[in-house]
Amino acid sequence: EELLEGIAASGVRLARGVLHVGPGTFRPVQVEDPATHRMDPEFYEWPEESAAAVNEAARAGRRVVAVGTTVARLLESVARPDSREVRAGSGWTDLFIRPPYRFRIVDALVTNFHLPRSTLLMLVAAFTGRERILAAYEEAVRERYRFYSYGDAMLIL
Repeated sequence: EELLEGIAASGVRLARGVLHVGPGTFRPVQVEDPATHRMDPEFYEWPEESAAAVNEAARAGRRVVAVGTTVARLLESVARPDSREVRAGSGWTDLFIRPPYRFRIVDALVTNFHLPRSTLLMLVAAFTGRERILAAYEEAVRERYRFYSYGDAMLIL
């Protein structure tokens, strides 16, 4: 919260939504071909005010930053199919973001370091590119960064 408050104080507009993350998000991918892995559906709520803020930023050419992989999944789940806009509403999503997914809304991502074979690491790999994120993880291991939900974080542009 302190980080977000500082960001807002600097003039950045925040938009909030909810994705009720279930155990499926954290279940390791155990199939050989990740395309055959299925996410459990998770309920989301994306308010009109938040949709308007993201759409305004996108139209103005400003960067849309997802603070967390959950937010990235939420934003991409509410993205309109053929535009750089999101729609307000609530519903269920089972979107599994993995390479070679093409992000429509998210321009930057704040995230922590995730565990191997996780859907979250695959989302990050889709965002940055596999080789680039593997290099970052090699450094994180070498420098003894903390992994998982309360670990160290990175900003990916």
